[in-house]
Amino acid sequence: MTGSAGRFSALLPPVVRAVRRGWWPAALALAALLATACSPAGDTRGAPGAAPPATASGRTPQPPGTPPETTRSAPAHAGHGSPAKPPRSAPLRAGEEFRTLQPARAYTPRPPSGGTDDYRCFLVDPGLRDRMFLTGTRFTPQNTGIVHHAIFFRLGPEQVAPARALDAGTPQEGWTCFGDAGLGGATWVAHWAPGTGEALLDPAYGHELPAGSALVMQVHYNTLGAGGRPVGADRSGIRLRLSGEALRPLRTDLLTAPVELPCTARESGPLCDREAALADVARRFGPRSLGMVDYLNRLCSDGGPPRAGAVQRCDHAVYRPATVHALAGHMHLLGRSIRIELNPGTPRARTLLDVPSYDFDDQSARILDRPARIGPGDTLRVTCTHDAGLRAMLPQLSGTPPRHVVWGEGTSDEMCLGVVIASDP
Repeated sequence: MTGSAGRFSALLPPVVRAVRRGWWPAALALAALLATACSPAGDTRGAPGAAPPATASGRTPQPPGTPPETTRSAPAHAGHGSPAKPPRSAPLRAGEEFRTLQPARAYTPRPPSGGTDDYRCFLVDPGLRDRMFLTGTRFTPQNTGIVHHAIFFRLGPEQVAPARALDAGTPQEGWTCFGDAGLGGATWVAHWAPGTGEALLDPAYGHELPAGSALVMQVHYNTLGAGGRPVGADRSGIRLRLSGEALRPLRTDLLTAPVELPCTARESGPLCDREAALADVARRFGPRSLGMVDYLNRLCSDGGPPRAGAVQRCDHAVYRPATVHALAGHMHLLGRSIRIELNPGTPRARTLLDVPSYDFDDQSARILDRPARIGPGDTLRVTCTHDAGLRAMLPQLSGTPPRHVVWGEGTSDEMCLGVVIASDP
């Protein structure tokens, strides 16, 4: 991931050091839980369009605009509310075209290490003969009961052959990819989470896709809601909105804070001990996951010991000029609120994102009415509030053991993550 470090940490050099130490990929992949990349103008909820038709599986292709079949083998994710009704699709604009992609075959999740989370990567090739810009995406989860999020990484032309070799050498469709795309240098360009449709980019902005490049579709499957029942297969897909015009490039920066959420006073159990909880995270996702927990605590606590509590925050210094167009926040099922502030506690303070009642089923991005200019000397603060009491209230978590919750990749773990969509000023 070091090859894409500059893109993802344009505002945050400390994160570059984390990438080089091998800690950042987990955060990067889970940024996928946030809303689809968005724009400085347009609807804050976006506009979903047609879902991908079938491709090389032998199923009959459908006309454009026909969504693939969806299944619900397990109860849908139990967030804090019901998913909002998606808005209507927006038509193509001048210079744009749609291309729809799906993996060649369906995949049946098999979470490793006795867990309930399976991260699977699939190579999808849009067949680009010329350079194009990605101006919008519309992901369609097929097996909605188990698809937690999806993230799309761009592979340069030189990375496509190694990806094909990795795919061919792995049993079943795709390959396991906890943390990132499983290939060095892959760059994030799009993602989906519950409640989001196509966030339509301004016609002047887009993510560059060179000729011969391809995409890796990483899907996070969570089988927690299945209760041990078979979850069935999935063949989710994406519709790309592509432009052949020369556009201004967007970039994405991530703002993180620790999670140190203790058990409630009414809970008890072995995983309420922090060290035992850390060992459980390492068992499920590997020891590298603990590096992220340690890094965030040291980055955001001035080197002091972890501070347990429901509210966590972190200040990030800005190191280069940028124009912020939109923001989004992500937590898991125990999240209550998330906020991103510019220069808090100063006369120049401005709240850029305020989600006072966080809903896992509505993680749409918020587009600023007035883009924010930021630069060296500015500070961005992300603050999250979690509630361990929700564990006993939400059907998806009611059967899980009480635990001291830290940053982790599983649905029963947590995050405090902000996304900043920006461009050069």
